[in-house]
Amino acid sequence: MTVKVLIPTPLQKFTRDQAAIECNGANIVELLNSLDQDFPGIKARLCDDQGELRRFINFYVNSEDIRFLNGKDTALQAGDEVSIVPAVAGG
Repeated sequence: MTVKVLIPTPLQKFTRDQAAIECNGANIVELLNSLDQDFPGIKARLCDDQGELRRFINFYVNSEDIRFLNGKDTALQAGDEVSIVPAVAGG
């Protein structure tokens, strides 16, 4: 199933400067593996050495935060839009 993935500017160097790409995956884990096959090195920026999602990267499926869904096991459907959003801190 094809899912649209919105890539933040700092990670677009991995996606050949593409801000949106089409990717496959039944859930976030599969999507990340598919992304890394097509764009080597991007998964290391999104996951730690144990394969867990990095704390400072937020994922949204159709504008819903996956932390309030099923985390990295959140199911994806054809046509879904996944946004990858780096956390921003400041004062």
